[in-house]
Amino acid sequence: MEEPLTEELLGELLSAPDPTSFIDERHPQARSLSSYLCELLEERGLERKDVVRESQLDSTYGYQIFTGQRTKPSRDKVLQLAFAMHLNLRETDRALQAAGASKLYCKDRRDAIVIFCLDRATTLTEANETLFKLGERALGE
Repeated sequence: MEEPLTEELLGELLSAPDPTSFIDERHPQARSLSSYLCELLEERGLERKDVVRESQLDSTYGYQIFTGQRTKPSRDKVLQLAFAMHLNLRETDRALQAAGASKLYCKDRRDAIVIFCLDRATTLTEANETLFKLGERALGE
């Protein structure tokens, strides 16, 4: 899903004659986590049941995230879904932002490990093993 970069949108906003013209043209609004995840499911041809299973979330809880019944899951639960969906760092950060959670931060030791694992496209189990080996709390604990 190709979206304009934030820098591009910022340039458009700042070059607009007034904020209304930018808003009328671009219709900026916060994206819900469920809509973003569903877009990614469709784009990648993934099945929700497979993602929920791979994420190691309770199935009811996982489905509630996808349907929008759970709008503010914990940061770790979003990261579990990110690994299950094989998201890259940018997509993961967008999902975290949509959930109202902070983006991954490479100056944070645990986040740095998660970023490394996302970049290497590891499974959730492999990421948790790496976190454990390096003395950090596993995702979902």
